[in-house]
Amino acid sequence: MSKTVDFYFDFGSPAAYLAWTQLPKMCADVGAQLVWKPMLLGGVFQATGNRAPMTVPLKGSYLFVDLARFAGRYGVPLKFNPNFPINTLTLMRAAMGLHMRKDPRFEGYCAAMFRAIWVDAQNMNDPAVVGAVLTQAGFDPQALLALSSEQAVKDELKTVTEAAVQRGVFGAPTMFVGEQMFWGQDRLDFVREALTA
Repeated sequence: MSKTVDFYFDFGSPAAYLAWTQLPKMCADVGAQLVWKPMLLGGVFQATGNRAPMTVPLKGSYLFVDLARFAGRYGVPLKFNPNFPINTLTLMRAAMGLHMRKDPRFEGYCAAMFRAIWVDAQNMNDPAVVGAVLTQAGFDPQALLALSSEQAVKDELKTVTEAAVQRGVFGAPTMFVGEQMFWGQDRLDFVREALTA
């Protein structure tokens, strides 16, 4: 049986974006399965007492320099979003809804959201901007808004977020290979080692 990587993520995390740029190829290379776990990072912070590193001025300014180093190493674009922090509640609910329905467009939706925030630096706090981004990516914004408003979708996002915290998650991205937990996109080498052990 092939190994799996549980990938807990929120679009509002630049580190989760960087992990997303690498994990699908890594999993394909080693024959592992990527298990997507949309969660609400704000809920994780609230439950654990953690907070975004960028809210600590010195840490935040260093962090983005460091993330830019990794983007350079990976050969992927990364642009600081001046609208940070992004309220991702509706965006993550839509992701969960597509995931629950096993919609084949789920990964394309994730790509559109990550790129809008961390490549194009779009103001995804503005519903009009979100609508334009979704339309450009081939989605019906009203249909996704309706999906994100379904109680079952809201409940599932809350359940996955709470389960993540119970599992030890305190930030994004967090990956699990079996019971081994790896926090941060700078731990991807360890994820690969765990998959190939």
